[in-house]
Amino acid sequence: MKVMDAMTRSVAACNQEDTLNRAAQLMWEGDCGCIPVLDAGGDVRGIVTDRDVCMAAYTQGLPLQQIPVRRAMSTVVHTCGPEDSIESALALMRRNKVRRVPVTDGGRPVGMLSISDVMRVVRSSHGKHPEGPHAAVIETLCIISEPSDAGHVTDGKRGLRDAPPHAEARRN
Repeated sequence: MKVMDAMTRSVAACNQEDTLNRAAQLMWEGDCGCIPVLDAGGDVRGIVTDRDVCMAAYTQGLPLQQIPVRRAMSTVVHTCGPEDSIESALALMRRNKVRRVPVTDGGRPVGMLSISDVMRVVRSSHGKHPEGPHAAVIETLCIISEPSDAGHVTDGKRGLRDAPPHAEARRN
């Protein structure tokens, strides 16, 4: 199986001069934990994660609107191509201890591949309820990795993943 068979194709991206507030907004809207950072030519030059955003706010003591992405992003980016095998992409993730990698074609992003994407493909190839010693791990990763419904409210209470009131106002 190839990376293109499992990757997420719609990928939001930012540039180094965008603020972390913008990066966080893109992650929220895309229900993802990281986005690639592009140079002026549209090539991947970095990656910023939700953890990078949180740690930058904490360590720099500034609001997200005042911190440029370049001060929080990682400039070491491990990428794979859409024609690469899933096995080689997983080996890349293991070697570099990353959960997500941008999928690029000629330096430009064409998708993202995450452990969650791979688990969904594994589950679908083994049926809805895989069996065997690793079935519980596969099923758990698939369930916790399903896209969230940002507007979902249960029992009249907001979940942690729900939009803050000011975000709801922008969406309506």
